[in-house]
Amino acid sequence: MNELELDRVYRRGERGHDVRRIQEWLSLQGFAVAIDGDFGAATEAALKRFQAKAGLTVTGVGDAVTFDRLVAPLKAAVAPIPAQGRSLGSLVVAYAVQHLRQHPRDIGGENRGPWVRLYMDGHDGGTWAWSAGFATFCLQHAARALGVPMPVGRLLSCDTLGAVARDKGRLVSTLTAPPDRTRICPGSLFLRRRTATDWSHTGVVTEVDEETFQTIEGNDEVCARTRGFESMDFVLL
Repeated sequence: MNELELDRVYRRGERGHDVRRIQEWLSLQGFAVAIDGDFGAATEAALKRFQAKAGLTVTGVGDAVTFDRLVAPLKAAVAPIPAQGRSLGSLVVAYAVQHLRQHPRDIGGENRGPWVRLYMDGHDGGTWAWSAGFATFCLQHAARALGVPMPVGRLLSCDTLGAVARDKGRLVSTLTAPPDRTRICPGSLFLRRRTATDWSHTGVVTEVDEETFQTIEGNDEVCARTRGFESMDFVLL
């Protein structure tokens, strides 16, 4: 499914998945409505308010022009970034920053909404925790911009990411010894470890200090955080 387009025009009285998409984006844009797939009076009124604010013709109809303006944050997030001599790691960080600026977050329930579907290859819902999807989405686009292979592939699971990184010799574990911080560069991925083979969360490393590191990561939302090294493993680029 193309998250940037509607298949046709939608009006009051209609129902379905694409009506839900319109409601998701209205809510993400600050015009919150029930996300139920039912194009009723509230959805029509919210569309009119959005159209008026965006300088569009006020119709209350979900047409291509209106939807294009609704999804502008997603279009900005996925816009190509020129490589311009950057390393893979610096380009991974650049993509993560570009997404952070658009404030991706769940909408309509846990792990739901267009941002989750973007990062999870069309999937959303309670079981689709999306931190690995976000991290490897940024990695995928950076590798594509440079024309190089992905070091660990496009993966949607933290456990799979950790296992693949270990198999490829790219996993630095803090389970038995402090990490060699000189090997952890911006663009590396962190993995929050439960056990030696079980990881619960991941994200992009943006800076490394003596006792902490900075991240951009996705869970309920894409956010920037400061983290310590305890119970953390790292995927090297």
